[in-house]
Amino acid sequence: MPIRAIVLMVSSLLFLYLLFTVGAPFLLALVVAIFLEPLTLQFMNKARMNRLAASTVSSTLFTVVLLGLLGLLGMKLVSELRAFLDKMPSMLEDASEYIQSLIEQAQTYSNHGAAPLPDQLETWVSNITAALSQLSTKLSGVLFSFASGIPDFFIFFIVFLVAVYLFTLSLPMMKSSFLSLFEEKSKLQVEEVLASLRRSVFGFLRAQLLLSVITYILSFAGLLIIGTGYPLAIALVIVIVDILPVLGVGSALVPWAAFQIAVGDMYTGIGLILLFLVITVVRRIVEPKILGDAVGISALSALISLYVGYELVGIVGVFLGPIVVIVFMAMRKAGLFDFKIKFQ
Repeated sequence: MPIRAIVLMVSSLLFLYLLFTVGAPFLLALVVAIFLEPLTLQFMNKARMNRLAASTVSSTLFTVVLLGLLGLLGMKLVSELRAFLDKMPSMLEDASEYIQSLIEQAQTYSNHGAAPLPDQLETWVSNITAALSQLSTKLSGVLFSFASGIPDFFIFFIVFLVAVYLFTLSLPMMKSSFLSLFEEKSKLQVEEVLASLRRSVFGFLRAQLLLSVITYILSFAGLLIIGTGYPLAIALVIVIVDILPVLGVGSALVPWAAFQIAVGDMYTGIGLILLFLVITVVRRIVEPKILGDAVGISALSALISLYVGYELVGIVGVFLGPIVVIVFMAMRKAGLFDFKIKFQ
């Protein structure tokens, strides 16, 4: 591989990493601006607006719709989370009492001539009881950490909205400025890469959104059938956990199911396990097909890129990994990485 190609590849990977970390609000705003471009052009052509007016109207419509959806969803989630947290102390107390009753029954059984209760088992159960009593304190710490992150999210959100307005206004000029960096004969290759990249990236985002919607619908329906309460908020938490390829749905449902079984609620525990199995089977069936069709890469490539990306750079790699594969394939298709390995 030529040195120039290696330098270009390394620089591209570094740029993508920075883009998905420090530049995340700007990247998200650019994606939104590209999505809004057809609407902006409609305002310019149909309503005879100039670029400034059309971009302002389309960006404002997006902002109003986004804030409205976030407001409605936020109020519902806050109400359900408050009710859940109010109920949490009694749930933990019931669990502790249930485990303590098991210990007392086992001790009574051993006092009537049966084999004595092993000390290790008593210690283990006592540790579980102590952990349950401390869980509410840990939850308070988690909520405090979440609350302390709200200012950072607020800054991120404001920067994102401002960037949406600016990108929507400046999108044609940005494209022209970017293409002017290349020689005339290279512009066609670059435009081909950008077109392929745009189709693949938007396809990837649509695929992730579709998979999240499928997970949410299955979780919401399952929780309603089981009757756990607070299905809207809990289903959203399950979707967020499911984004992580190493953790997945099981990290939320399996411990919860084990807890319910431990406190004697076999119906809820078994129901959660069945829900986990249903979601897992459905995801394993549809995920490779949806990702492969959306981004134009094989299901195996999508799976490897997801896992390797997550292992290398964490949650950012879940999105960065497939996009790196997409960029490489788009550049090679355009002839920028047209090389073959040759043995002498």
